[in-house]
Amino acid sequence: MNHKTDAGYYTGYPKDLGPSRVIHFTSERNFVDLLHEGLPVVVAFTIRSNYTEHLDKVLEEAAAEFYPHVKFMRVANQGRVADPNITKYNVKVMPFNYDVSPYGFREIFKRYGIRTSDTK
Repeated sequence: MNHKTDAGYYTGYPKDLGPSRVIHFTSERNFVDLLHEGLPVVVAFTIRSNYTEHLDKVLEEAAAEFYPHVKFMRVANQGRVADPNITKYNVKVMPFNYDVSPYGFREIFKRYGIRTSDTK
């Protein structure tokens, strides 16, 4: 249930986002399958810090907002960096120098012409 005033304005948290839309990294195959869907993928590498809880909330809100046109994946354990069994893939990486918030994601998606959930 979204908390709105009689005038219809959103008043803030708590916000019901429904089921989590953030995909948890489980394997290289899981990631490759996601890339093959052809949709933009936001990959967040999270490490334990004071900022992690805030980033998790941002990811959950942004993933709900941009579903199903943009996929958000959380990688909490990077594993071995130089694993010889991992195939290298060529992907387009866009620099992200915006505010880490749903607003920041909206801005970069707009700049690169990426469709969001509310785009018809």
